Amino acid sequence: MKAFVDATKCNGYGTCAELAPTLIQLDDWGYASVIGDGTVTDEATARAAAASCPECAITFQD
Repeated sequence: MKAFVDATKCNGYGTCAELAPTLIQLDDWGYASVIGDGTVTDEATARAAAASCPECAITFQD
């Protein structure tokens, strides 16, 4: 499974990066992006990070 961040939806809350620091990183302005190719190694943590996003900017693809 891979994670994706829709940069047009991200408002820089940063909760996702706090919950999944090995999957999501924040840029210099606080906006999220996936680390590497977005491969998810811990599904529960990745889903918690996605659920924490009020903008629903994080999605997954199998």
